[in-house]
Amino acid sequence: MSKSCLTTLCYLEQDGKYLMMHRVSKKNDVNRDKWIGVGGHFEEGESPEECLQREVKEETGLELLSWRFRGIVTFIADEHPAEYMCLYTSAEWDGDASCLPDCREGVLEWVPADEIGGLQLWEGDRIFLRLLAENAPFFSLKLRYKGDVLEEAVLDGKNLME
Repeated sequence: MSKSCLTTLCYLEQDGKYLMMHRVSKKNDVNRDKWIGVGGHFEEGESPEECLQREVKEETGLELLSWRFRGIVTFIADEHPAEYMCLYTSAEWDGDASCLPDCREGVLEWVPADEIGGLQLWEGDRIFLRLLAENAPFFSLKLRYKGDVLEEAVLDGKNLME
């Protein structure tokens, strides 16, 4: 049985835009060509908040001053180990958000929130991005994929695909 992984993902918000990463840099990237927020895998002994702060700093050069823990997303996929992702948003950081460094993971871009739906996203990401836009209370979302196809979405124990 393969080991599960723990990750964080953060959507930085500014002037009606989200900071998005177009994952085009790595060849063997499960997120290849998709648009996602910033974040990554926990290092040994890190708390979710420590992972969040480190990943945002590494990928954007920005130092988070505050954040909001929005939900837990469980990803189940036929080709990858289970992933448990802590989802955050932030609108307060130290650093110049208009001059972002090159990132080895992909290309960073500020995208107007109302244009994100037109990007190449995972189908499950569309669900939690909608929840963020609706300012939903803390949630638990389980997403089951077969290849790139979303087969199941369960929000707080309720199947969204029935």
